[in-house]
Amino acid sequence: MKKKSKPSKNTQKTKSKASTSLSYESLSEKIKNLLKRPKLWGYSSRTIIRELKLEGKQAKKMVERILEELLEDGYIYLNEQGRYKSQEEHPDTYIGTIDYVNSRYAYFVCDELAKDVRISSDDLGNALDGDTVRVAIYESPYGNLEGEVLEVLKRKTDEFGGIIQISKTHAFVITDNKKMYLDIYIPFDEIGKAKNGDKVLVKILEWHKVGKKPVGRVIRVLGKPGEHETEMHAIMAEYGLPYEFPKSVLQYVKKLPSEISAEEIAQRRDFRPIPTFTIDPDNAKDFDDALSLRKLENGNWEVGVHIADVSYYVKPNTVLDKEAYHRGTSVYLVDRTIPMLPERLSNDLCSLNPNVDRLTFSAVFELDENANVIKEWFGKTIIHSDRRFTYEEAQERIETGQGDFATEIQILNNLAKKLSEKRFKAGAIAFETPEVKFVLDEKGTPLAVKPKIRKDAHKLIEEFMLLANKRVAEFVFNRGKNKKQPPTMVYRIHEPPNQEKLETFAKFAARLGYKIETQGKKMSDSFNRMTAQSEGKPEQSVLQNLAVRTMSKARYSTEPIGHFGLAFEHYTHFTSPIRRYPDLMVHRLLEHYLQSTKSVPKDTYEEKCKHASERERIATEAERASIKYKQVEFMKLKDDGRIWEGIVTGVTDFGIYVEIIETKCEGMVRLSDLDDFYELDEQNYRVIGKHTKKIIAFGDLVKVKVLQADLLKRTLDLLLVPEKSSAGKTEKKKRKH
Repeated sequence: MKKKSKPSKNTQKTKSKASTSLSYESLSEKIKNLLKRPKLWGYSSRTIIRELKLEGKQAKKMVERILEELLEDGYIYLNEQGRYKSQEEHPDTYIGTIDYVNSRYAYFVCDELAKDVRISSDDLGNALDGDTVRVAIYESPYGNLEGEVLEVLKRKTDEFGGIIQISKTHAFVITDNKKMYLDIYIPFDEIGKAKNGDKVLVKILEWHKVGKKPVGRVIRVLGKPGEHETEMHAIMAEYGLPYEFPKSVLQYVKKLPSEISAEEIAQRRDFRPIPTFTIDPDNAKDFDDALSLRKLENGNWEVGVHIADVSYYVKPNTVLDKEAYHRGTSVYLVDRTIPMLPERLSNDLCSLNPNVDRLTFSAVFELDENANVIKEWFGKTIIHSDRRFTYEEAQERIETGQGDFATEIQILNNLAKKLSEKRFKAGAIAFETPEVKFVLDEKGTPLAVKPKIRKDAHKLIEEFMLLANKRVAEFVFNRGKNKKQPPTMVYRIHEPPNQEKLETFAKFAARLGYKIETQGKKMSDSFNRMTAQSEGKPEQSVLQNLAVRTMSKARYSTEPIGHFGLAFEHYTHFTSPIRRYPDLMVHRLLEHYLQSTKSVPKDTYEEKCKHASERERIATEAERASIKYKQVEFMKLKDDGRIWEGIVTGVTDFGIYVEIIETKCEGMVRLSDLDDFYELDEQNYRVIGKHTKKIIAFGDLVKVKVLQADLLKRTLDLLLVPEKSSAGKTEKKKRKH
């Protein structure tokens, strides 16, 4: 066989520049097609050459010549930036939101599209995370759908918190927001009273253009980084949470009457003579639910679930209603509450305080000894709470049978247990995700971290709230004459889990000795069995958190598709209108359907459901951020070289996440700080040492030390402490250089 000769350098050069051998006509068509693709800022000749993968001076000259001809023919034009755009640009455009993933790209989320569309950061224009935008969608040269932001229709926020860096003539703010990848330019005359290194709140005055930063003004100095009050305000700024109520809202609330008129009482069912009480956390200030109990002549029990009648005070389209809708929910940071309603309502007029008459909206049930619902009634009521119980006080009566209202509380507890038993038989799943609470001093410094423990008193209240929510939803659903088009209602829905996610979780749980079924009712039974068997064990937290992540997120919707986790065909939120706007909407809808079978417009309420779900998501993220900050601060204060026990909660190609068992604080051990070069085995949730073959897997118990606790980033860097060998010697670290 004749040996093939090696290609000459000239031949190789010719091959690498094959693209320049395109005919003039062919290249002209390629340029025309490229320019039809929308690009907000247009195309430079350099961009065209790069996009078409052309090389060499000849290609450059040909491109410039073609562009000149296309300009003369009027096929293209030069925009304000001196870039080329096609006159025939007619892309498919869609409206949706931006989900900024990292500094290189984002995703465009739109209900009309089958899946999210990736957008390069160069094509985002000046859109930021959460903005509502109009986007052009086109097919890339590689066959994938890509997008370009043509217009920002609505900003998620124009305020950002961050640290200001001041020079002699101007300043920049480096934002705390992890999805804001631009510094904000602050002209010298917009710095206000801020000093170099302060944490500040900035309002954008001018959004950035190509190659320029957005311009802003300091509107509030939050304080020195690392101080408790500063960091809590920074978290509020990061998530766009309000600092105070507008004056117009406070003035409106101030004028609300304190007294309940005789005419109003006459229109309501009077529960004031019936024993009634509230059960809440010891630090609660707003009480939006109460229970009443009396025995009927037929031997059954009448249980009243009485909910604060917020709708009596918060009328639609008032300044108060608009502010409550905007907030969507109360937010519970680690040291404070950011309420949905002003204090005069949340802690006074609407709060079911003891020894005062209060207006309520009630769900009243007649239950037999087995907690079967014999009759139900919904309507406006007035109550007089006889006692305010803390969970601890109610639990004491459950356990000892001693104290005021002990008999009533024990009867309610027995009924609640039977309601719970029915739920789980129907396929409900118990998610007992471990939570922590902090003991803070007067300056907000964490002195201790304690687990939140749920006992029977908590579950008692929960069961009757679930019953009321379920039966209200069912009542409205069945109120309409056409079952295929039931009346419009605000439901709390929870879809079944994604099968792929479920199977992935089942494989992981199996590694820890737990069998998870992935089909039908056996699935919920296996989840509950896992919950019971893992209680009190180191892996409890990671299993529960992963199980929750496996499930779909509950949300608000007008579609009555049911609640998978609770095993309810219809479910809503009726029981907390002081702190949740959807509950207020449900009260208004229920009042409407008690008087009429005519449905209300669906589209309006679906939009409100989306808004409420988004506000709930933001509140949850802010609450987690405040907890994370206190966890990191607590670990920093306790950093005396102590060795902590932890459990591996995540593995990536750059580090392993470890949750410290005692504090529930999660930190990262970087792979570069380990004793070998570790590779990620993604399928089996583990990393493997290249030389030692040592395995660190999801769920492993490990020992760690704190390397760095960064309060500003709210991150914890950890070091893995090697286990001692059987000979009692610590394994020597081996590092490959």
